[in-house]
Amino acid sequence: MDWNLLALSFAAVFISELGDKSQLAAIALGGSSKSPKAVFFGTAAALLLASFLGVLVGEGTAQVLPERLVKAVAAVGFGLLAVRLLWPGEGGD
Repeated sequence: MDWNLLALSFAAVFISELGDKSQLAAIALGGSSKSPKAVFFGTAAALLLASFLGVLVGEGTAQVLPERLVKAVAAVGFGLLAVRLLWPGEGGD
């Protein structure tokens, strides 16, 4: 087991999930539910499944495409997202 990779993966996902739409949905469901344990287990299972599918797709992609190309595409994608967030919208953000 690569403990550094495990810690890095945990930290990256934990930080990126704070305050996102799925956490807000869990807050709303937990606040309006008579069974917060069911909400916890349901949201935890959903995050596990989504992460598992991401790992499977990543592993399959890594077997088909060169690592350098995958990293380049990811870097360009994140760069485009960053530019889009900074670009003023049509509503005059």
